[in-house]
Order: sequence, then structure tokens, then C-alpha cells
Amino acid sequence: MNNTPQVKIGIVAVSRDCFPEELSVNRRKALVKAYTEKFGADDIYESPICIVESEIHMCQALEDIKKAGCNALCVYLGNFGPEISETLLAKHFDGPKMFVAAAEEDYNSVTVSGRGDAYCGMLNASYNLKLRNVGAYIPEYPVGDAEDLAEMIHEFIPVAKAVIALQDLKIISFGPRPLNFLACNAPIKQLYNLGVEIEENSELDLFEAYNKHADDPRIADVVKDMEAELGDGNNKPQVLPKLAQYELTLLDWIEEHKGYRKYVAIAGKCWPAFQTQFGFVPCYVNSRLTGRGIPVSCEVDIYGCLSEFIGECVSDDIVTLLDINNSVPKIMYNESIKDKFDYKLTDTFMGFHCGNTCSKKLSACSMQHQAIMARSLPIEVTNGTLEGDIAPGPITFFRLQSTADNILRAYVAEGEVLPVATRSFGGIGVFAIPEMGRFYRHVLIENNFPHHGAVAFGHVGKYLFEVFKYIGVDVDEIGYNQPAGVRYKTENPFC
Repeated sequence: MNNTPQVKIGIVAVSRDCFPEELSVNRRKALVKAYTEKFGADDIYESPICIVESEIHMCQALEDIKKAGCNALCVYLGNFGPEISETLLAKHFDGPKMFVAAAEEDYNSVTVSGRGDAYCGMLNASYNLKLRNVGAYIPEYPVGDAEDLAEMIHEFIPVAKAVIALQDLKIISFGPRPLNFLACNAPIKQLYNLGVEIEENSELDLFEAYNKHADDPRIADVVKDMEAELGDGNNKPQVLPKLAQYELTLLDWIEEHKGYRKYVAIAGKCWPAFQTQFGFVPCYVNSRLTGRGIPVSCEVDIYGCLSEFIGECVSDDIVTLLDINNSVPKIMYNESIKDKFDYKLTDTFMGFHCGNTCSKKLSACSMQHQAIMARSLPIEVTNGTLEGDIAPGPITFFRLQSTADNILRAYVAEGEVLPVATRSFGGIGVFAIPEMGRFYRHVLIENNFPHHGAVAFGHVGKYLFEVFKYIGVDVDEIGYNQPAGVRYKTENPFC
């Protein structure tokens, strides 16, 4: 399933009428040439209309990029730029937009005939965007030559992708959060503010749909696919037909219920009655759907699956959702981490969930029963988890959350999964994030984040940070792991 959008950025150059138009036009051409040579032409469209101090030009450019199928906009200040018409273009364009400005190239470009002053024009552009209440992405240093700006535009793509996708996302949930599990409860009002639709269903609705898929002729083929994926790890073959039936139930539900929305994520129920009524746990199926680009969160974690979806957009890769679960034993740290990696004990922790991480992100995998649930239930109704250590490599741990009083809050922290055997169960890994101990106390605990965090397999923090800013999270509400020596507001200065 194609569950994220393709981004096409319309590049529109602007020019003040007291500057030569060809200065912006030629710089635009050079920018497009630089981008195409490095990244290809599929992601961009060069509008031939240069806006020169004219609302009519603005309308023409707007229609031109719409006709070209652009769903994102780059306003390029080839010179100082017309602050009114350029920001009107941003206002009326329905999609994410960015502003960049041309640097002066050489000695000739700072003469009377060649100097563009876009460095100055960017200040006026930002001022006018604020006056019009128009949000736009502006890179950290938004001024550069053609090659510099090509890089900036390319880095805008994952940000734009997430912003576009949210406007066409439907989250499908099944059941309320489990009993005695307030952690995943959050108001849905902010979903609507973000443009996300939600369809909330009962577990009974899901159970009815599952039963209607009994003897579905497609089950045998899905079982074969599961067997091929599990290989020697197929330790519970008797449960595969039930899991296949459940997978088909979810896929059919998506097709029948996504309505006018293009993209889907699922917040699923997985306990306490799920095992006894369905006769299995859904973890493995959740992992398979997430591996296909349809994020599925555990325990009806609505903002968890929203976070996963955003992570999938910016990383263009599989994601997962894990508990920030348990500390690393000192003996394990001393034997396997200390003096081998540049991390303190408090920088490390174990990220875990029962078995929802895709097999492609595990070092090895096997089908097992859910050990925690089997403490109080027959093992045969707890089969269905995908167990294995998470593959080592760079990660970004993050979450977008609505507080109980409807404030959007987020965190982002980059780190890695260490190549250290966990000696544990479930889908689990030894994670290391610089200054995790302080981040854990003064961001996660202090700001009341739940124990679930989304994981992207790569360092994508700069994109997530920009996405969260763009969609309206106050920068003071975006936490990150501050380096040693930089105190959090709530950090005791005497400790």
C-alpha cells in the first residue's frame, strides 16, 4: 500500500521592480540546474513566471504551479523580493511552503548592476509572513548559492511530506485504552486541529469483522508469506491461520473505511480480553502492517501511531513503537558497554514491546508467546509475538502528544541501538542516547509524556523538529536531550 505522499515542489522566483528581473530568473535557472544534477528532476518544478512586484504575477504563478501538480512551494528570493506579492503567494498556496534567498556569487555580483540584496529581503519576507499569520519553513541559514539552496530544498522534502500527509490521514482505532492504563489516553481535539481524521471503533466491531473472515480463501497465501518471513523462527505454526485471518480483517477494514482519506494508521487493542476472545495476540500482524507502511500502535495509543506515521514520512522507512522500558543492569553495562562505547550507564536503557517491530529491523526473529500475559493466561492464547533483538544502528526516539488540557507537546532525541545482546524477551534493544538520564527526568517525566515512544531507524531529528514547529507545536514544548553543561529549567543547580 502506498501510504505516504510524493512531494513535488514548485520553485517560484521573485524580484523587486527596482532590481533587474533577469537577476532572479538566471539565479532560479542555476538553482534548478544544480538541484537536477544532484537529485534529479522528479521532486521539483520550475515555474517560468517570475513575480515582479505584482499581485497579478502572483496569481499567474499560483495557477501555474497548481496546474503542474505541485503540492509544496519554494519561494526563491533571487533579489530583495516583493514582500507583499511573495507572501500572498504563500498565503494562498494550499500546502507546505519554504523561503530561501540568493547569496551574492562573486565580486561582479556586488556591483550596482549585479547585487541582489536577498539577504535583506529575507528579513522583510519573514516580517510579512508573520503579519499575515502564514507559516513557512525557513532553513537554519536560508541564504546560499545554487548548490547550497539545492541542498536546502532537498532537505525540505521530508518536512513537506509529513505536513502534506497529515491533511489526508485517517487514524482507525479499536476499543478504549486497556483498564488501569491511563498513559495512552489523550484528547482527540488536537487531531482535528492538525487536519487528521479519526474513526473510533469498538473491539466488538473488530471481532465481528474477524469472524466474518473465517475460511477466507486468501488465508492460505498469507500463511505461506508468514512462513517465508519467519523461516526457522516459525515456532508457533498453529497460530498462523488465525493471524492471517486477522491481517486480512485489518486490510479489508482499511479499504472499506478510509473514505476520502489517502493515508491510514491504526491504534489497536491488544489486551486484556483480546487474547481470550480472539485466541492470540496481534503483535506479529502489527509488525507486518507497519513493515508495509501502515503504522499500527499497541494499546490504542492514538498519538503513538500518529507519531509513527510522521516518522515514516520523514525517514521514508519502517518505524516502530516501543516502551521506554527498563534500565540496563550494571553488570551488563560493565561487561558490554563500558570502555567500548562512549556512554554512561544513565545514557542507556532498554526499549521494548511484545513483538510489534518489523522483522526487517530485528537482528533475528522468532514467533513466540507473550511471556507477561502468559503469567495469568494459558500460553496457547498468548501466541503471536515476534521476538528478537533490535538491529544495531542509529535511531531517533520521538513522540508528538496532546496533553490532557489540549496542548501539543513533543520530544526528539537521537541516539543508537547498541550491538549488545539483551538476554531478554520480546522485541527489544539496548538503546543509548547522550545525556538520557537528564532527558528522562526533565523532559519525559517533567512534561508527563507516556512510556511509549516512536522510533525511526536513522538520525532524522532535524526533520522532526521542523515538522513539529510547522504544524504548530510551540518551540518551548519541543523537548530534546540537552548536552552536558546546558541545564533544563527544572534541573536542580546544586545536583
